[in-house]
Amino acid sequence: MKRMLLRMLSGMAIAGLVVVGTPLAGGENKPMDIVDTAVGSTDLSTLVQAVKTAGLVETLKGEGPFTVFAPTDTAFAKLPKSDLDGLLKNPDKLKEVLTFHVVPGKVMAKDVMALSSAKTVQGGSLSIDTRSGVKVNGATVIKTDIVASNGVIHLIDTVVLPE
Repeated sequence: MKRMLLRMLSGMAIAGLVVVGTPLAGGENKPMDIVDTAVGSTDLSTLVQAVKTAGLVETLKGEGPFTVFAPTDTAFAKLPKSDLDGLLKNPDKLKEVLTFHVVPGKVMAKDVMALSSAKTVQGGSLSIDTRSGVKVNGATVIKTDIVASNGVIHLIDTVVLPE
């Protein structure tokens, strides 16, 4: 009986860890910002590296809110290596490309469905097509509504480039 009770308590403790999840940024009791959320993702390491290189960490940790159409590592891998290397060596161009993926405000998936375009932080405009899934400048949105304390992230399968 004692052993069974111990197993039940252990199971509840583990279940409690699953429900609570991983510690939040700085161990504080608030959601992580966009940068910390991206850092915690296994799909966004190239984006995180690019954000650091472009000097956008503090901006994306700022108050916001921001909506980030975040290219996954697979999306960055679609770029020719020489193009990606060139971007990573040119912080100004990289900043232009990355801010083209950011829309001011918190635009959730349900909100995106009602849009045909969105103005970016970079100054350009993203075309939005919702006829068959959701595409942003031709990139398919593969995961939506990753909520952060200062906005939301939607994962896309292609790096979109400003014209």
